[in-house]
Amino acid sequence: MGTYGWISLTTDYGTFDGFVAACHGVIARVAPAVRVIDVTHHVPPADVARGAAVLAQTAPHLPSSVHVAVVDPGVGTERRGIAVGTPNGVLVGPDNGLLVWAAEALGGLDTVVELTNQDWFLGDVSRTFHGRDVFSPVAARIALGAPLSDAGPAIDPKSVVRLPDPVVAVGDGWIEAEVVTVDRFGNVQLAAGGAMLSGLGPELVVGGVKARRAQTFGDAGPGELIVYEDSAGRVAIAVNGGRAVVVLSVRPGDLLRVSER
Repeated sequence: MGTYGWISLTTDYGTFDGFVAACHGVIARVAPAVRVIDVTHHVPPADVARGAAVLAQTAPHLPSSVHVAVVDPGVGTERRGIAVGTPNGVLVGPDNGLLVWAAEALGGLDTVVELTNQDWFLGDVSRTFHGRDVFSPVAARIALGAPLSDAGPAIDPKSVVRLPDPVVAVGDGWIEAEVVTVDRFGNVQLAAGGAMLSGLGPELVVGGVKARRAQTFGDAGPGELIVYEDSAGRVAIAVNGGRAVVVLSVRPGDLLRVSER
């Protein structure tokens, strides 16, 4: 697969402790010339679906990279560590569904290997910190050009753990979809693609609250609820000068109905 000049990191480690710095340090020791992009370290703890969504929406906009993702409530159990080769990069992390959406966004799961080559790991592997001891050193070696086959045996891509597809339903004058993410501005992103809005009129109701279709936040008056296609191409809900998540009282995994008035 050649070499990579970049490694990205997506975790739920936060930035108050030294976990992220330790991962950076391991990468720098193995591959000092490779640069690291921090996608986020503030995925809600153990929220695999949120981490998967953030990575999938971000990875296609990064340079061709080795993407390390660690949201891993099963660390230390029998869950596998894997590396996934795609047409546009490699993903490294736990086999718990975290990597699949991003792999599909990067062109599909071409090759998957289980990480079993202990010579690539960092000394005595901690049962609770595979991000430092397994995934970071493996990613660094792959970035330097080591073939995936050296990381461990190939496994059937169909055996990789997949998260359930988010719920999306559409009818005459309405869309119902699962909340995928809520960003730091309180904007609520749904699983529905933005093109689905073309079947709806300008005056809407979202979760029982009046709203309107818009293209930008400035299309609405202060405090007005708007429905729009966001930068990831998804249906999203926002409040001009406010927080839609508070108005709608939702969280990821909830279902929201957007309907014509």
